[in-house]
Amino acid sequence: MQAKEIMTKDVVTVSGSATISDAVATMKAKGLRALIVEPRYHGDPYGIVTETDVVYKVAAHGLDPKKMHVYEIMTKPCLVVNPELGAEYVARLFANTHIRRAPVIQKGLLGIISISDILRKSDFVENPKSDFDRYCEENPGAREARIYD
Repeated sequence: MQAKEIMTKDVVTVSGSATISDAVATMKAKGLRALIVEPRYHGDPYGIVTETDVVYKVAAHGLDPKKMHVYEIMTKPCLVVNPELGAEYVARLFANTHIRRAPVIQKGLLGIISISDILRKSDFVENPKSDFDRYCEENPGAREARIYD
């Protein structure tokens, strides 16, 4: 399965100039753990602000969330996922970078994919890839991968 098949399409975004207080209120109201931070201009990368950012960078230091802005604590640029990427590769990317979610981008924001999406929506349990299948995908130019074309 590809990222575009299991991603969450209804993405809530926030401006980098929004206060942390506003971002937290949105997260609470919508039951979210992260918000995608909108680019300021065309070509600007997307960012992400997570509940971990708020707790570790604001609450843990006793800072006032009404006086701080999202751009002060967000991750930008954030890691993004191509919608064509297979779920197992997204899982590997998340495992290697120790992240839990990323925006799915292709000429703009299409959705967000998380470890929960991979666990709940992908078919890796029902249809695990064999070592040979993975080898062929990772080495499409290899003679062994072309024998069955």
